[in-house]
Amino acid sequence: MIIVFVLYTIITSPQRAAEMVQIGFEGISSAAQGVGEFMTQLIK
Repeated sequence: MIIVFVLYTIITSPQRAAEMVQIGFEGISSAAQGVGEFMTQLIK
């Protein structure tokens, strides 16, 4: 079901799909950075 939704979004609105992917990657990057900072503080 999710795959069908993703394909539909990409086909009907590729620019919106690209924006959603960029937002997703930014969120993952921020989360990874936060985990890294947390681990650094634990070590100190």
